[in-house]
Amino acid sequence: MTTEISERSVLLVGPRPASGSLPADLQADRFTVLLAADPEEVRGALRNSCPSAVIVDLDMPGAGGLDAVGMIRDGGPEEPWDSAMPVLGVSGSREPHRVVRALERGADEVVGTPFAYVELLARLRALIRRADGEWTAGTLRVGVLTIDRRARRVTVNGDPLNLSAKEMGLLTALARDPRRVVSKHELLRDVWGYVSPGRTRTVDSHASRLRRKLADASGGERFIVNVWGLGYRLLGDDA
Repeated sequence: MTTEISERSVLLVGPRPASGSLPADLQADRFTVLLAADPEEVRGALRNSCPSAVIVDLDMPGAGGLDAVGMIRDGGPEEPWDSAMPVLGVSGSREPHRVVRALERGADEVVGTPFAYVELLARLRALIRRADGEWTAGTLRVGVLTIDRRARRVTVNGDPLNLSAKEMGLLTALARDPRRVVSKHELLRDVWGYVSPGRTRTVDSHASRLRRKLADASGGERFIVNVWGLGYRLLGDDA
């Protein structure tokens, strides 16, 4: 069972974000601070809390930082957290490929270290505002669809719709801007966390199953439009 501990909480991942004055500074700015030292602790923390954002030390030993970001974005059928939550990476590396790699794995932004706390705070608040601005009280409505992000629940005409974690992620990605065509590359990156997917039918197969479920639940209403050669959008031209 997931417990919401705060509307303004931050999960700090890795030894460096958890050290020094950062936790105390965030607490002084009325954030509840959670700590996790590695990807497995991240998994446990997210199963028991609903942070507003995550700050990840990308310079953790091995690929720990990138693995933590990827795990957040990947989610899973049994995982309760919102895989689209804001993720801010921190890194001492100035090498462009390191930053690009973190962004491709799913980080929303990367801040270089050492950083000024006021800058990190401003970027963190901007990411949270952006995420909150896409939802009204955690809920998005598109026609007969209602998506409750925090409860991870979708209803069609008020009736619950049973979706897998990836179907939920796909629907959420398309519902953020229901008339915009979202490319398969974007969907693979944001929903599945793929960096270099190559040729794959993953998006198509999930989109097909999701389309059938939505049609069955809505009495045949058309959702999930395949725009050939470009990607998918939630609503068609006639909606």
